[in-house]
Amino acid sequence: MTFCAAITDAEGLRLTPQEKKLFREMNPFGFILFARNIETEDQVRALCDEFREAVGRNCPITIDQEGGRVQRLRAPIAREWLPPLDHAERAGDHAERAMYLRYRLIARELFELGIDSNCAPMVDLARADTHAFLKNRCYGSDPKQVSKIGRAVAKGHLEGGVLPVIKHMPGHGLSTLDSHHDLPHVDLTQEALEGADFAPFRALNDLPMGMTAHLVYDRIDPQPATISPTMIGLIRDTIGFDGLIMTDDISMKALSGAPEEIAHHALAAGCDVVLHCNGSYEARAKVLEAAGEMTPQAQKRAEKTLSMRQKPVELDIEAAEAELSALMGGQVYER
Repeated sequence: MTFCAAITDAEGLRLTPQEKKLFREMNPFGFILFARNIETEDQVRALCDEFREAVGRNCPITIDQEGGRVQRLRAPIAREWLPPLDHAERAGDHAERAMYLRYRLIARELFELGIDSNCAPMVDLARADTHAFLKNRCYGSDPKQVSKIGRAVAKGHLEGGVLPVIKHMPGHGLSTLDSHHDLPHVDLTQEALEGADFAPFRALNDLPMGMTAHLVYDRIDPQPATISPTMIGLIRDTIGFDGLIMTDDISMKALSGAPEEIAHHALAAGCDVVLHCNGSYEARAKVLEAAGEMTPQAQKRAEKTLSMRQKPVELDIEAAEAELSALMGGQVYER
């Protein structure tokens, strides 16, 4: 069964008959959840079941559950976390272990709801002028330390039965604009980037899935990375990432054009699958049609990604929370 080269979403708390029919016919690789899709634990489980019933298989269902500002699941369904950068800084020398435990607990919450993928680790480097939309979502500014924390975050996911999605390749930390609204530009040479922003992605190039960055690396290519054959080639060859490459949301304002046109350009550039969120039913249908079936190489990567799903390792939640609290000096969650 060849997958449609898209990950998409739903309008509400349950699938409409129209959505079920579309997903059954088009067979998108997977789905993503947003706050509008979340009300209660039982409702989320039911929605995840409906996604999988529509495509007739155990498709991946992902979410943005970084903690801090970016977490779709909120109390009382899930823990309310400090922003990742605050968490890592508070943990200090224990950041790797603390972040592992954080995302091990997050993975358990997700898996129990039927969600088996999360858009993390985010290993973009924080800088003094990194835009506020991104900065406190980072893990730090040192490439080696960020790589270690990123590995711990990925391990926490995988041991919890959740596939991690590394982002934003090949590095979004130099952005001084919010790519939800504007197209950021980076004015550094490839050599300078390889020693900094690209380094964590190279260190984690064995992870199953990665998400692109909507920004332009002016000294490498004039096109946004998501639709640039040059930049996707760099991710593959220089960074060495051979996992499934998905775009960041193609409805973000950093990219110009109709979503179905962007989908075509991203796949032509070498992305394996497009992520389309927050569009109308009509827009969603157009994107799925434009994405079409995965290429043989993308299908191979998709199947390999699915084979990397693990049965969750047993977790003593009380012990994990106690250890995390000790590492964090008592403040683990947002108050």
